[in-house]
Amino acid sequence: MVKKMDEKAIELKLYSICTDVESAYERIKTYIYKTPLTISRELSYDTGAKVYLKLESEQVTGSFKIRGALNKILLLKELEPERLANGIVTASSGNHGIACMHSGEIFGHSVEVYGPETMSKTKIETLLTSFGARFILYGQNCVEAEMKARKSAQERDKVYVSPYNDWDVMTGSGTVGYEIYSEQPDIDYVLVSVGGGGLLGGVAAYLKMKNSKIRVIGCQPKNSKVMYESVKVGYIKDDEPSVDTLSDGTAGDVEDGSVTFPVCARFADDWILVDEQQISDAIFFMLDKHHKLIEGAAGVVIAALQSNKERFKDKNVALVICGGNICAKTIKSVLDSHL
Repeated sequence: MVKKMDEKAIELKLYSICTDVESAYERIKTYIYKTPLTISRELSYDTGAKVYLKLESEQVTGSFKIRGALNKILLLKELEPERLANGIVTASSGNHGIACMHSGEIFGHSVEVYGPETMSKTKIETLLTSFGARFILYGQNCVEAEMKARKSAQERDKVYVSPYNDWDVMTGSGTVGYEIYSEQPDIDYVLVSVGGGGLLGGVAAYLKMKNSKIRVIGCQPKNSKVMYESVKVGYIKDDEPSVDTLSDGTAGDVEDGSVTFPVCARFADDWILVDEQQISDAIFFMLDKHHKLIEGAAGVVIAALQSNKERFKDKNVALVICGGNICAKTIKSVLDSHL
């Protein structure tokens, strides 16, 4: 049974969101990189905006996910050390699992990772070869893997660390927004890729509480837009189709009762959906012009910017480049379609 946080409780917690994010940053900062917030001359020239790239693709483990995982595990070390000693169970399509394994390696805790049978082979290989993870494939989507992992943890009194449906994971992810605001408080727009909503929820809530004039936009692939469609109707849609996408890091359903849903619904100013060709073009653009590899989920925000150039012209725009864990097969496919 999933323990839900009702909207009234979330509303009360939002009063402390800035403190929670800033406390999370102090907690995790010695274990992570303060990733670059660098101007993209190429994207700025292409769009007429002043474009900053928040390069979480250069973060420890190759994605922003380490922030939320570390924040949760460090809090558990303080509050529930005996239970944490039993081990950690999580569910992930890749990046969050890698983050939990890295955290477990630092602090000496065992970690089990459940992933959907559709998960990227490259991310499976990273978990198995780099970390020697105990890895279990289960279900056809992320929510099925999450429910199985949660049940398994409860049955054995292990700690379950959600990839997004957890206040501490979300506020840990929100430290991306803290770093952006610390360097560029005059930013006009921040574009964030969205899957379960942990990154968008943490970043948007923090930034909007600091300066309500900052516009935060959630970006999703048209092939997997569960959060967008859910926000539109006011409840989590469990029947919204989600099909294969280059943005595998944001693909899949959203767990019922997720703490991220009301936060994303309240603080995201707008949404932009992009198609698979636009994501492919964005991955190629970053490789060709910036000489950087990014994963499909990071390509979503670049595609969102490039497909709405007039909207962002003359504005200061930050793109959260959420990860760089892309497999060689996908890179080859993108290159073959552009060269």
